[in-house]
Amino acid sequence: MPKVMIVDDDRNTVKLLQTLLELDGFEVVVSPRGADVVSMAEQTRPDIFLMDYHLADMDGVDIIRELRAHADFAATPIIMTSGLDVSEEAMQAGASTFLVKPFEPSDLPGLFNSLLAG
Repeated sequence: MPKVMIVDDDRNTVKLLQTLLELDGFEVVVSPRGADVVSMAEQTRPDIFLMDYHLADMDGVDIIRELRAHADFAATPIIMTSGLDVSEEAMQAGASTFLVKPFEPSDLPGLFNSLLAG
């Protein structure tokens, strides 16, 4: 079962995504704080990250840079999401792809599987 780490501080969004992804066979771990992502990822070893751009404590792009600098996560797929089109900044930081909010949550499993397949 692939493991997804959702990095988002919006509880309603997280609950919805977690429920849908678990129904689609994904294991889900959640980090509402950007400062906790790398240490939590070291413990849980996610196969893919779904990361919001705007977090209360950090910018998602900074977290992507931290993950890309970490040998264990240098090649792990990272999907960045935002209501603003900051796709160029996200991709330059190392995001695998970018989704503008609102996006269709039912599209995530197919996207995740294609990224995980390489």
